[in-house]
Amino acid sequence: MKDLKTKNLRNVGFVGHSGSGKTTLAEAILYYTKASDRLGKIEEENTVCDFDPEEKKRKISISTAIAPCEYDNTKINIVDMPGYFDFVGEAIEGLKAVDTVIIAVSGVSGIKVGTEKAWDYVNENKMPRSFYVNKLDRENSNFDKVLTSLKDRFGISVVPIQYPIGMENEFTGVVNVISRRARIFNSKTNKMEPGDVPPDLLDKVDECKNMIMEAVAETDEKLLDKYFSEGQLSDEEIYTGLIKGSINGDIAPVMCGSALHGIGVEILLEDIVECFPSPLDVEGKKTVSVDSNTEKMIKFEEDAPASAFVFKTIADPFVGKLSLFRVISGKIKSDTLIYNSNKDKQEKIGTLYFLKGKSQIPANEITAGDIGAVSKLQFTSTGDTLCDINHKIMFEKIDFPEPSLLRAVLPKSKNDEDKISNGLNKLLEEDPTFKVYRDLENAATIICGTGETHLEVIANKLKTKFGVDVSLELPKVPYRETIKKSADVQGKHKKQSGGHGQYGDVKILFEPRDDGDELEFVDKVVGGVVPRQYIPAVEKGLRECIQHGVLAGYPVIRLRATLHDGSYHPVDSSEMAFKVAASLAYKKGLVDAQSILLEPIMHVEVIVPEDYMGDVIGDINKKRGRVLGMEQDAKSQRVIAEVPQAEMFKYATDLRSMTQARGSFTMKFERYEEVPPTESEKIIEKAKKQNVEV
Repeated sequence: MKDLKTKNLRNVGFVGHSGSGKTTLAEAILYYTKASDRLGKIEEENTVCDFDPEEKKRKISISTAIAPCEYDNTKINIVDMPGYFDFVGEAIEGLKAVDTVIIAVSGVSGIKVGTEKAWDYVNENKMPRSFYVNKLDRENSNFDKVLTSLKDRFGISVVPIQYPIGMENEFTGVVNVISRRARIFNSKTNKMEPGDVPPDLLDKVDECKNMIMEAVAETDEKLLDKYFSEGQLSDEEIYTGLIKGSINGDIAPVMCGSALHGIGVEILLEDIVECFPSPLDVEGKKTVSVDSNTEKMIKFEEDAPASAFVFKTIADPFVGKLSLFRVISGKIKSDTLIYNSNKDKQEKIGTLYFLKGKSQIPANEITAGDIGAVSKLQFTSTGDTLCDINHKIMFEKIDFPEPSLLRAVLPKSKNDEDKISNGLNKLLEEDPTFKVYRDLENAATIICGTGETHLEVIANKLKTKFGVDVSLELPKVPYRETIKKSADVQGKHKKQSGGHGQYGDVKILFEPRDDGDELEFVDKVVGGVVPRQYIPAVEKGLRECIQHGVLAGYPVIRLRATLHDGSYHPVDSSEMAFKVAASLAYKKGLVDAQSILLEPIMHVEVIVPEDYMGDVIGDINKKRGRVLGMEQDAKSQRVIAEVPQAEMFKYATDLRSMTQARGSFTMKFERYEEVPPTESEKIIEKAKKQNVEV
C-alpha cells in the first residue's frame, strides 16, 4: 500500500496448540486476498509461512513468519507462530510484534495445553485476544461444545461474533453475528457468496448478539445505561465497544470457519478490520529514557521521532544477518543512520524489506506500527531498541525461558570443530532460547535447549546451513573424588642410572576438608629436611595429581595436604624428583584415606498444576531426589527438590510427558555429595572400561 497510514494497519498474531491450523489459516487469508497465487498446503510443503526445510520435513511450524496482505484498504500483517512447545521462544518473539492475538482452536479436539498456554501468556501481557474455532468441516467437530468449554475455562468475556452454518460435512458458511451478514459456499460456482441467515439459525444469532451487547455494555457505563433502558445497542456502538473491550482484555471475540476449505475467511477479514484495534487504538509501549532514566509510554505515532524494536533475528549463511523489527514511532528510512540504545552504537540502515515468508520485498520506508526487516546490522541483536540519536529511549527487553535440556555436540568428522563453533554462534543470534558452553573437563561443546526436538533442529540446521554433520549425546556427569579419612604417607623417589641420580623423599598428611573445594597445601617442614627451593615443586606435583583421582580418574576436591617431613640428597635431588615423590605419596595417600566418589546435586524447582503433584513427587523420589518443600505459585504449585544431576538429563522430556506439557522447571548446581555405593561401583566399572578402550 502506498502512503500507508498507521490507522490502516492490523498486526495479528496466530497462536495456539500445535496442529490447530494456524499456518493453514494464514494460507487461506493470503490466497483470498490475492497476496498468494495458490492455496498452499502443509502436506505439499508449499505454504508461505513454513518455508524452512525443517518445517517441511516435520510438518510443523518451527519459526515465526510474517505474511502481509491487504483487505478493504487495510494492511494486515499476519504473524504465524509455532504451537510446538520446543519453539516457545519464537512465539514470544512474534507476540512482541502484534497488537491482537488470534488463538486457533480445533473444532474437533477443543481446548488443549497450547490453548491454555497461549491464553496465559496474552493474559499476563494484557494483550487483546480472540479465538478462531477451526476445522468445523471435520467429523465430530462441534462449535457450540467448543464455545461452552471456552466460556467455562476462560470466563464470560468469551463471546461469539460469528456463528457457523451447518456442522461437519454439512458446514457450508458463517454468519457475522453483529451485521447478520452470511457467507455461504455455493457448490455450483465453488465459491463463497453472500446469502441470508438460515431461518433455523435466527434465534441463535440473536442470542449471540445479545451476549455481545451484554459484554460490550459492561465495559462502559453509558452503554450499560442505554442497554438497560433500550435493550439494544447500535452496530457502531458494538464495534467501538468490542475494540475497547478487547484492548482492556475484558472481551475475547470468538470466530469460526474452516481454513482448509476457505469457509469463513471473508467474514474473518471483515471482523479483523472492524473489531480489531489498529496500532493507534492500543496504549503504546513502555520505554526508559537513556539520558534521564525516566519511564514513559510511546504511542504509535507517524510524526514522532523514529523508534523501533528488534523482535527477531534470522541468521542466513549467504545473505548474512537479517533483523526483523516493528516501528513504534515515526518512520524508519533506508540509507540513514539510527542509534542502537542497548549497544550505544550507531547503525547504518541499508535496504529495508517487507517480509512475506522467505520473500523479501524492498521498501524505502516503514511507518509506525508496521513490521519490516533490514540486513547486515553490525551490532544489533534480538531485543534491541533502534531510535533517533536525539531521542534516546529503550524498550523493555524480551524475557525468554531458560533452556533446560543439555546435550553434547560431537562432530562426525574430526576437522569440523571450528565449523561447529562458527555455526552455533550464528544460530545463537537467531535463537535466544538456546545456549552454548564449552565443557573444558571433557573437551566437549554443550548445547542447552527447551526440548529434544529443539536440539535436533539445531543439529540439523548445522548440517543444512553450515555443512557440518554432528551427533547429540548425553553430556558426561562431572563427578569428583575426595577422601573420608586421614592418611600420613611417605613418597620416596630414588633412581640411580650412571651420572646424576634422582632423589626426592616427602612425608605428607592427607586430610579431608569441609571449608572449600580447592587443594589446601600446608608447609610444615622444619630444619630444612626438604630444602626451600623444592617445596613449590611438591605443591605443583600435587596440584597436577588432583586432576585425576585414584577411583575413576575424576578430579579430587576437598583435600588438605600437609608436607611435614622428608629428606634430600645434596647432588641427586631436583624439582622433578620431588614432583615424582609427591605423586607417589598422593597415590598411596588417597588409597589409604578411603577415596569416595562425589556427584553434583542440583537445586530443582518444578512448577506444575496441582493435579500432577503426586506424579512429579513420585518421579523425583525415583530419581534419588529429595523433596524439600512445596509452595503456591499463582494457580500452580512449586515443588522444591534436590536431585543428582545424573538423573536430570532427560527431565525436560519426562516432565512434559508426565504433565501433558503443563509443567516447567529450573535447576542450578547446589553442591557435591557422596554417590551411594551401588551407583559408585557402576561408575568406577564404566570408567575402568573406558580407560582400557583408550
